[in-house]
Amino acid sequence: MYIINNAIDGKQVKSHSSRINPIYNPATGEQIAALPLSTNEEIETAIQLAKQAQIEWGQTPIAKRARIMFKFLQLLNENIDKLANEISREHGKTHEDALGECVRGIEVVEYACGMAQMLKGEFSQNVGPQIDSYSMRQPLGVVAGITPFNFPAMVPMWMYPMAIMAGNAFILKPSERDPSASIFAWELMKKAGLPDNIFNIVHGDKSAVDYLLDHQDIKAISFVGSTPIAEYVYARGTKSGKRVQALGGAKNHMIIMPDADMEQAVNALMGAAFGSAGERCMAISVAVPVGQETADKLIAALKPKIAALKIGPYTDENAQMGPLITKEHKEKIINYINKGIEEGAKLIVDGRDFRLQGYENGYFVGGTLFDNVTPNMSIYRDEIFGPLLSVVRKNSFAEALDLIHGHEYANGTAIFTRDGDTARSFAHQVEVGMVGINVPIPVPVAYHSFGGWKRSSFGDYGIYGPESVNFYTRLKTVTERWPTGIKEGAIFTFPNMNK
Repeated sequence: MYIINNAIDGKQVKSHSSRINPIYNPATGEQIAALPLSTNEEIETAIQLAKQAQIEWGQTPIAKRARIMFKFLQLLNENIDKLANEISREHGKTHEDALGECVRGIEVVEYACGMAQMLKGEFSQNVGPQIDSYSMRQPLGVVAGITPFNFPAMVPMWMYPMAIMAGNAFILKPSERDPSASIFAWELMKKAGLPDNIFNIVHGDKSAVDYLLDHQDIKAISFVGSTPIAEYVYARGTKSGKRVQALGGAKNHMIIMPDADMEQAVNALMGAAFGSAGERCMAISVAVPVGQETADKLIAALKPKIAALKIGPYTDENAQMGPLITKEHKEKIINYINKGIEEGAKLIVDGRDFRLQGYENGYFVGGTLFDNVTPNMSIYRDEIFGPLLSVVRKNSFAEALDLIHGHEYANGTAIFTRDGDTARSFAHQVEVGMVGINVPIPVPVAYHSFGGWKRSSFGDYGIYGPESVNFYTRLKTVTERWPTGIKEGAIFTFPNMNK
């Protein structure tokens, strides 16, 4: 068993906290690590050291910052298998899935390397008599990220490379369930030459979150997690004067039209619903076949594929799906399956009794499929975050669209169809932040921005991409004129450039 440290002042630092959080191997149920939950004094030290270091970092030429980020990118690519192992060991997802997570995080690092272009301001000459005007984007200071368990490497990399390249110092509070991937990445950043205290990591629970939210030296908070906590983070953070982006939960629908390529749609659903054991905010958890014949074909094709899912620990190279993150989360998923039966949904594939020889104490649940789900059922309304797919039958495209619009979440959605008119209508009409056309998980690439609508996101900025540049910087506009013999008296009217 190992101890997981904070990362402050350029070194790993053992916390003196008496509050210890256990870290488990989800495949076996065994404790593999201990995570001390930082004291307020330790978090304060991390913040104050970051505040001091940021002053010089914010004035460091962007080209020098970029060289460090390019080196970090190189080290990530050289150590991607090791980083994936850190993810899988504590999260439980398969190695291939962890590698995919790393790649999507690295894409944001690649984008961040081009920050010099993104920070270029605008210049206007002679906006008035011998008066010029120009703008610049400047760093906020010390900013913080609070990240979830389901993507312990990728989601932090959606935040700190952009924030650091924009000239800020960054405090990361990773999930207390699987924090080692972030520490591994921090070590690579240190090897890349990042100055001490520009990137610090503190571990903790709600107490640490509240300390960061209330601290006046933290100028912005980026958060990814469930909607109730996202709403809490946004309310408390903005109340203390911070800029906040808080990404919440999801209930993502995929419409299957009668003309869809059924094999393509079914394969897409298998990966989108059961990849990473459904622990994704962009997972498809609701399939919406249009027409009874389409629905019957979909169920007939899904049933044997779900029953044949290869489930196992990340050390099994053939595993398609791993365990859930904790014993409590496993029990939550089983309770939702029970609720679905009680509320009248038709259970097609039951994952409750899945057992894996040699891993009987692991947090495994098999793939589960419900048919005839209705909008009043809890398995439809709630974000379950597990390997449970609900089928809601609808008779028309309009009914399917209305179903999506009636849900409180609006993170991602998809449609599978061969008809361009239907696809275009869906893309333009659906009230959801990220849309896939024959693409089941429409996570934008790094040079676009990620963000849902309605109760899936709180705040005015998406995460990574162009919007994160604006989130981690503030605009300053300068209007200037140099004395060149102009003589004029005092002007008491509102200034304008017509004179």
